[in-house]
Amino acid sequence: MRTPALLLAALLLPAAATAKDLVVWHSYRGAERTAFDKVIAAYNARPGTAVKAEALAVPFDAFADKISAAVPRGKGPDLFIYAQDRMGGWIEAGNTVEPVDFFVDDALKKRFIPTTVEALTYRGSLWGLPLDYKVIALVYNKKLLKAPPRTTAELVQVGQSLTNKAAGRFGLAWAYNDFYYAASLINGFGGAVFGPGARPTMDAAPNVKAMELLVKWNRAGFMPAEPSVALITSLFNEGKAAMVFTGPWFLGEIAREVDYAVAPLPALSEAGGKPMRPWMTVEGVFIAAPCKQKEAAFEFVKYVTGPEAARVMALEGRQSPALLAAYEDKAVAADPVLAAFKKQVEVAVPMPNLPEMTMMWSPATTALNKINAGSTSPQEALSVAQKAVEKDVAALRKAK
Repeated sequence: MRTPALLLAALLLPAAATAKDLVVWHSYRGAERTAFDKVIAAYNARPGTAVKAEALAVPFDAFADKISAAVPRGKGPDLFIYAQDRMGGWIEAGNTVEPVDFFVDDALKKRFIPTTVEALTYRGSLWGLPLDYKVIALVYNKKLLKAPPRTTAELVQVGQSLTNKAAGRFGLAWAYNDFYYAASLINGFGGAVFGPGARPTMDAAPNVKAMELLVKWNRAGFMPAEPSVALITSLFNEGKAAMVFTGPWFLGEIAREVDYAVAPLPALSEAGGKPMRPWMTVEGVFIAAPCKQKEAAFEFVKYVTGPEAARVMALEGRQSPALLAAYEDKAVAADPVLAAFKKQVEVAVPMPNLPEMTMMWSPATTALNKINAGSTSPQEALSVAQKAVEKDVAALRKAK
């Protein structure tokens, strides 16, 4: 006769025998990948971990397409890590992302910077937990600039004083020809690319004012023309650019001999002292809808977004954790770079996670190119962009 304990063991054995490792897709490289592998190893080594995790690095350029193609067919990972900008499209496509509301209570949500939770919320549901965020801030050469400008009025003054075009020197270098970066001005003036109900607002008055300011900066001559990533990096490393508006991804490209610091973007003198508000991208840990071990998957999600993992990813992977408690760690709190990005994110705007965002990029880029070239006014360029986005959004909704 079997004892109750033996019966229980017999019931559990089939499940244990069929359990497989959780496969996690990510696109980390370098220090981020090394740190994430360390987190995976620590998770798997825990006494209470019944289902192990296996990380698989996917090249970033192919990552989104692989998720779109493989996950709905049940051929993808159990979990994946990606920014929120493609989230809405995957949700609308179906069978890609699993909502996590069932597993999450208010106490768990409050562990994170509120806007990072907002970024992973779509149509009233939460679709993942935030791991880290990326946002642009001001990086400056301490040899060329003792203290960063606090306002855009100071920025222009300091930028012009440090510019010598004949010598190829500029006060400020940033990718102002990339709409992702230019959005920090638009958001600062109170503008947006979409309003309630995903209504396009490309030609809204605040957007126009922001682009008019960009035109003034161009005319002031303290920024290089046609700033490519390679040019910006080269100028900063050669001591020919005192300041750069950029994100944490740039820090790994800075030459060792350059003594730099990070500070928040300057406040907009032209908008009554309101802060520049860059877009924030939040890397969420998502459970794939076809995953057959969702409870085990969420246990991994909780761990990898928790304090132990956050400390490793912050100090060794150089990520900015979404977890509030991470900044109570003495080593994290003492890190000036992490502190600067934390201060910047407090005024940042989550990049819209709407499917309609894919309709915005091309018209916005075209408008920005025309504005920077001086071939048309901001009002005219954004009006054309507005019509193009409205047309594409209407076609997208009609196709549903």
